[in-house]
Amino acid sequence: MKIKKLTLNNFMAFENAEIDWSDNINIICGENSTGKTTLLKVMYSMIKPLSNGSKDNLTKEMEEQLFVKKIQGVFRPDEMKIGRLVSRKRGSNRTDFSVELEKKQKISVGFGNRQENHADISIEKNMKMKKYDIIYIPTKEMISTVEHFVSLYDEYHIDFEEMYYDLAKLLDRPLSKGPNTTEQNQVLNSLENIMKGQIVQKNKKFYFKIRGEGEFEMGLLSDGYRKLSMIIYMILSGSLNKNTILFWDEPETNMNPKMIRPIVQTIIVLAQMGVQIFVSTHDYFIQQEFNMASVYSELNPKNLDIRFISLFRDDKTHDVKYEMKNTASDLKHNAIMQEFDAMYGREQRIIYGE
Repeated sequence: MKIKKLTLNNFMAFENAEIDWSDNINIICGENSTGKTTLLKVMYSMIKPLSNGSKDNLTKEMEEQLFVKKIQGVFRPDEMKIGRLVSRKRGSNRTDFSVELEKKQKISVGFGNRQENHADISIEKNMKMKKYDIIYIPTKEMISTVEHFVSLYDEYHIDFEEMYYDLAKLLDRPLSKGPNTTEQNQVLNSLENIMKGQIVQKNKKFYFKIRGEGEFEMGLLSDGYRKLSMIIYMILSGSLNKNTILFWDEPETNMNPKMIRPIVQTIIVLAQMGVQIFVSTHDYFIQQEFNMASVYSELNPKNLDIRFISLFRDDKTHDVKYEMKNTASDLKHNAIMQEFDAMYGREQRIIYGE
């Protein structure tokens, strides 16, 4: 399963957007409040409901509620009124958005700004949809809370977006049977070399095992190591495979810059496995590591299609705009590099004077 295109009309910060995605790696950057996480969330909420395969047995009403509840759970608007996701600009009273998938499959959603829990849903497919895994890694790690999180979320109102619940359920999967693929072993070996240990699970609790030192509870590890541990376990459980779509929101959170390159290398190998990847980032090192991979073939031996999308606000209208290039260097609007250059300029003025 691959996402080919996303179209948004009057959805939150986006007045109009039509974005063609890479089958391999997509890097989304931009200033705060330009909609980076929104792009990840809207695609996730539209394709996650169908990830278990065809829904031919559902009535139209059941199909509608399946999508509406996922949108409510992912975005969590006040009082769960989905109409609050419609653009607040004057004259905007309805949003329509869609994702186009491979083999001309398309999912479309639309609703007005006064709707609470109803939407117009259209699913175009020319074949029976197969099962596929959709993974959203949010900014907070989940592996240290899996033991109790799912049951608490099922029984009580917990103010967490539904991606956390979905991720916790994936981490609760048992280990898959059979040998790993060559690419999976490459990722596992790389991460275990970085962390100098292995991930083990006992009675729904995760531990980090270091040879000669024993097993350590996940709560004793850094947040960065916990995130890497999630990747390792989802490979071992079979959730991360060639049919997976991975959304990773700001992987640099709580990561030392020294760990950025191994993370980027891991993402590249996952893409080589067949995983379609969407990354949002504020980080200079992540953007530049991927930029080098897009330019130098020795860093990208399988010639993966890496695309960079920059979100920015128009100086006059304040509307969110976007541009997409095959290298970060070609972006005309690049908030990360602009601030890097500005900092360098400030330092030079301090050293040499105006």
